Amino acid sequence: MKRNICVVTGTRAEYGLLYWLMKQLNDHDQFQLQVIATGMHLSPEFGLTYKGIEEDGFLIDEKIEMLLSSDTPRGIAKSIGLGTIGFGDAFARLQPDLVVVLGDRFELLAAAQAALVARIPIAHLCGGDTTEGAYDESIRHCLTKMSHLHFVTTEASRKRVLQMGENPDHVFKVGYPGLDYIRKMKLLTKRELEGELGFQFRDQNLLITFHPVTLEAAMAEKQCRELLEALASLDEEYGLLFTMPNADNEGRGVIQQIQDFVSKRENAVAYTSLGQKRYLSAMKYVDLVVGNSSSGLSEAPSFKIATINIGERQKGRLQAESVLNCAPIKDQILSSIKEGLKKDCSQVINPYGDGYSTDRIIHHLEAFPSFKGLLKKHFFER
Repeated sequence: MKRNICVVTGTRAEYGLLYWLMKQLNDHDQFQLQVIATGMHLSPEFGLTYKGIEEDGFLIDEKIEMLLSSDTPRGIAKSIGLGTIGFGDAFARLQPDLVVVLGDRFELLAAAQAALVARIPIAHLCGGDTTEGAYDESIRHCLTKMSHLHFVTTEASRKRVLQMGENPDHVFKVGYPGLDYIRKMKLLTKRELEGELGFQFRDQNLLITFHPVTLEAAMAEKQCRELLEALASLDEEYGLLFTMPNADNEGRGVIQQIQDFVSKRENAVAYTSLGQKRYLSAMKYVDLVVGNSSSGLSEAPSFKIATINIGERQKGRLQAESVLNCAPIKDQILSSIKEGLKKDCSQVINPYGDGYSTDRIIHHLEAFPSFKGLLKKHFFER
């Protein structure tokens, strides 16, 4: 009898990291894939990206509406509450044997709370990482303590999970799942990508994503303004491709600023959601990644290009030699961009793995004849 493994996804980026795991679970003779889409996937404001999941051939078993049209702390707290109610109902209907969550988003905190009290074991991907500038850091560590199997990206992350008292036999270093997509998927040609985006690449091109730093209140718009002023100093021979921020505190102000910026420039475009294939294809052809997205640290090194990592959102995360850090100040951003465009990254090694993460995860899941025995956890002193 197949065991039900329920994968929860709430954002476009997270789904891109989960794609190959979902595909292999869907094709596996021991497991029955269940999919729950929630959060930004169901929001018109963020592109109704659940449609992309369905277009990829996956059946979405449950859609959980939880995202209020608010980026205030009160609104996000209410969204978490709505999500917990929705996941409680969904898990009662689906009866999964294991719930899979990836990362550190608040939508996953709602899922984990509901799974915990329903006595459903949880497998957590990408635990043990650090991002000191965002409250996602605390959510990630909460998810670690609520989970029973841990699939971490690096040895440093594995050590942090063990420091939290988790069973060493249940903590597995597998690498970063996003690299599987780069290894396995045939990316678009530059001409195909230009056709799909309606954008012509220039002599030099930047891929830009800027998220609010959620532990720095009332700073998102100011920091974004510094970034945009730096980009405005570049001439129009630079192509500027923006992807919009996630549903976080103060995110709407950042979105409005970016929309205003690109509306006045022929060399700049912004996309609510590129999807993983187009996003990584864009990364293949640009000369530099700019902003504060984790993808600049985890995926960009595989394309042998530099990343300008702005501010403290990703502070503490493992970095390749291709990453240049700067403060969210116009002059520092501009000088870092010019340095990054000259940087030779041809010999850079990505510290996040080799693109075989999914195979390792499946191997470890197969080794457990039952997940129920994972529920009672012992704290392992170190």
